[in-house]
Amino acid sequence: MPKEALETETERFVQMSKEARECRVKRTGEVVKLKLRTDRYLYTLKLKPDKAEEIVKKLNCPVVEG
Repeated sequence: MPKEALETETERFVQMSKEARECRVKRTGEVVKLKLRTDRYLYTLKLKPDKAEEIVKKLNCPVVEG
């Protein structure tokens, strides 16, 4: 079952990316979903496109667009 991270937890999301296998980025209109796959859970984070770009640059795992 996926766990949704809140928009205020972006720094924690970036910290979790160190342990993640990959991060998938799904762009749909006004919302960008970041999906972080760890060994145990799938974490999702929904952001506006401009804020999402900043977070994607900070991630420490392979990023897959799609």
